Amino acid sequence: MGDETSAALPRVRVIRYVTPLREGGSLPGVVEADDLGTYVCKFSGAGQGVRVLVAEVIVSGLAARLGLRTPRLVGLELDAAIARYEADEEVQDLLTASVGLNLGVDYLPGSFGFDGDVAADAAELATILWLDAFCANVDRSWRNPNLLVWHGDVWVIDHGASLYFHHAWSGGVTDPARFAAQPWDVSDHVLRAYVPYVADADRRAREVLSRDVFEQVVAQVPDAWLTTTPGATPQSLRAAYVDFLTARLGTGAWLPEVAR
Repeated sequence: MGDETSAALPRVRVIRYVTPLREGGSLPGVVEADDLGTYVCKFSGAGQGVRVLVAEVIVSGLAARLGLRTPRLVGLELDAAIARYEADEEVQDLLTASVGLNLGVDYLPGSFGFDGDVAADAAELATILWLDAFCANVDRSWRNPNLLVWHGDVWVIDHGASLYFHHAWSGGVTDPARFAAQPWDVSDHVLRAYVPYVADADRRAREVLSRDVFEQVVAQVPDAWLTTTPGATPQSLRAAYVDFLTARLGTGAWLPEVAR
């Protein structure tokens, strides 16, 4: 399964923009980097803003700690020169708006979308369901599973719709207790059938996750993406994320009903 997160997000430099992925709402693109890697680039200048990149880093880190497969992440440094050679005006505008640090997700060549017809362990799929409930992910339905199958294994991707609470921080950090008690709707989830297994997944997850783990995972988020809340510093926002996650772990109000 996936490796645990490291202490800091590795940084590489984009050397070539390959192609857009137009099925994504924020127009991510495939790029090549100077470490010879190929990545799906999630752009800091996209309309959804950098908070979705923060959610990607944090939830991917939690997924790895729980033993789930999730692609390796890097920070992608994008130079203005890359944009100058792009003929598509929409893509050029996005590249220009994203000069600097972006998020790179390791590209899984030959992977295909999850359709339920794969021999996957029920405990693994229940852990994915648990993680989505814990992080309040609202974007893993049959319309958009955000799961890939690669070499016969299920990989979790696209966590940007998680941790919705940070979108309310425009006027300052809100109350962690509110998020801790917020229920989560499982009715549209692609893995809804695995709700009976979530109680076991909950016990396993609580043996792994803790405030210390949250601090280690949140430490991966670059300072550059923690500057959008007035009156807050990157350090204070990291502490806020840890407080919110710790509060959520301290309750079970958000677990799918059958799993309580």
